[in-house]
Amino acid sequence: MSPVVAEFIGTAVLILLGDGVVANVVLTDTKGHNSGWMVITTAWALAVFVGVVIAGPASGAHLSPAVTVGLAVAGKFAWALVPKYIGAQLAGGFVGAVLVWVLYKDHFDRTAEAGLKLAVFCTGPAIRNHPLNLLNEVIGTLVLVLAVFYIAGAEITPTHTPVGLGSVGALPVALVVWVIGLGLGGTTGYAINPARDLAPRLAHALLPIRGKGSSEWGYAWIPVVGPLMGAVLAAVLYGQL
Repeated sequence: MSPVVAEFIGTAVLILLGDGVVANVVLTDTKGHNSGWMVITTAWALAVFVGVVIAGPASGAHLSPAVTVGLAVAGKFAWALVPKYIGAQLAGGFVGAVLVWVLYKDHFDRTAEAGLKLAVFCTGPAIRNHPLNLLNEVIGTLVLVLAVFYIAGAEITPTHTPVGLGSVGALPVALVVWVIGLGLGGTTGYAINPARDLAPRLAHALLPIRGKGSSEWGYAWIPVVGPLMGAVLAAVLYGQL
């Protein structure tokens, strides 16, 4: 499997399982309806685990533009590969979100509240305060990417073979994502990954979801800019330690 294809498949599976658990918790008449925040945070961590297991051997399992950019800024990933990786991650995130809608379509149709339908696809603030919302995404992603540097010992070979989240094992990264969700996720829903938010949000905007309402594009820049800023800060900090 090529690295780009691995990033596409790994990110698609990440979003399929991550957005899938949100659908199971918030949509009407599902088996997991109202099972709570602990279920969501735990399942997102496990979704990361599965995505990393699948993509790790071939691509390093970045599965996030923030991780890819952070590695490149730190000099541990070739800039020439960055656009290909990010394109694959966004495409995978879109496909994963579409699959969630297909699988849960009957429950989307039965759910009356538009905000719950949007929550399946993307994040949103518990209290809308853009400066603090942005800061939360910056700090959450900084913690994630800094941990990735130390967990993965990420390097690239002279042939630019990428090594990232999958180089040591998927479980440590999943645990980091889990504790970020538990500790920092209550304010914005902890996107900490532009592909996790932007691509599914676009799917929400384009899909013929019954009674879906707004895709909240006025907020959409925060879970993109915040994670990228956090990743760059993590790379700079890593270089000084």
